[in-house]
Amino acid sequence: MQTNFSLKQLADPQFAHSESILRNCVHCGFCTATCPTYVELGDELDSPRGRIYLIKEMLESGKAPSAGVVKHVDRCLSCLSCMTTCPASVNYMHLVDHGRAYIEQNYQRPLADRMIRKLLEIVLPNKTLFRASLIMARLARPFAGLFKAIGPLKPLGAMLELAPSKSAPTTPTCKPGTFSPDGPRKGRVALLTGCAQPVLNPGINEATVRLLNRLGIEVVVPAGVGCCGALTHHMGKEADSHARAAANVAAWSAELEGEGLDAIIINTSGCGTTVKDYGHMLAHDEAHAEKAKRISELTQDITEYLSGLDLANAKAGEPLRVAYHSACSLQHGQRVLTEPKALLKGCGFEVVDPPEGHLCCGSAGTYNIMQSDIATRLRSRKVLNIESTQPDLIAAGNIGCMTQIASGTGIPVVHTVELLDWATGGPKPEALTK
Repeated sequence: MQTNFSLKQLADPQFAHSESILRNCVHCGFCTATCPTYVELGDELDSPRGRIYLIKEMLESGKAPSAGVVKHVDRCLSCLSCMTTCPASVNYMHLVDHGRAYIEQNYQRPLADRMIRKLLEIVLPNKTLFRASLIMARLARPFAGLFKAIGPLKPLGAMLELAPSKSAPTTPTCKPGTFSPDGPRKGRVALLTGCAQPVLNPGINEATVRLLNRLGIEVVVPAGVGCCGALTHHMGKEADSHARAAANVAAWSAELEGEGLDAIIINTSGCGTTVKDYGHMLAHDEAHAEKAKRISELTQDITEYLSGLDLANAKAGEPLRVAYHSACSLQHGQRVLTEPKALLKGCGFEVVDPPEGHLCCGSAGTYNIMQSDIATRLRSRKVLNIESTQPDLIAAGNIGCMTQIASGTGIPVVHTVELLDWATGGPKPEALTK
């Protein structure tokens, strides 16, 4: 693709990187076939190729984007299915990240939109505020339909509908600590416990720690590690997301330089994709660049790490048929494809792949709040495909996907690691006991 950036723009490392990404695009359109929003809406501007043109023109102009451009960029799920499909290896993730940051800096959103985004920015990364907000959300749930009927407040209605009916209890992994195996220590890892996950389903982190301890791995939840920054990063709020990334890099580096770490384990794949990109995000931060690169190299999804351990004696508690939902951030963002299914099959579960497994469920961070109409259509499509396989349960590796899919089906939804924990001597997942 031909570009027309000024020399002044190209002196900025971010613009120079985006220009190199744009030049790789050959207009082939393969990405349109696997883009969830294009498949659902049929609008070229809601395809990766269309958004690439919009972002190119927006960045080259150096001017404030129009409301139309912002609408189409906002509709992108960042599922990254286009990157899996692209024969030219166009790094759409970094390009759309730049586009969002540019919009945040140069576009004045309507007041209601700004206020809702600020609310999400403040509340979701803070476990205490998030827990309190869910209590209030349950009280306000009867008014969800009213909020959804008022256009600018529709995200608040979607937020109320997604809120769980009861609060999950706090557990030991909800705060910093070290969890040691009973026998000889065979390894040591740090676990990112996440922001929403400890509030919505702390049992996932508990299962992760139990399983790793059972396999002889010591798990540390370091003090100073907070939100990975994905939430605000995808809102274009670079200063906030980079500050969160730098804080995490510092905390993990301290552990690495202290007792040492074999890996940084993440069991929320949306977070994993972002942490694995810290090396790029902080590449021009002199204080953190080298350490960020090292942290990204050490980061593994829980199923990647478990694939290198011996689960030979694992056996499914029951012969269940499992529909495996491959989160976009795992299959497209991290290219972790076979490990989760191989682990489940190795434990004796029957694993089935739903049709259209490459398409997003509509969760995508805060997408099911900010773009609830499209998210609901994608959820319905996903649930229909999953239910066609007639599974006993659904397994996934991302809390956002689990919440989204569970809101559209009565089939139990569990985290992959909960099943692996159960198969190696842990308790039966709570979702399967109801």
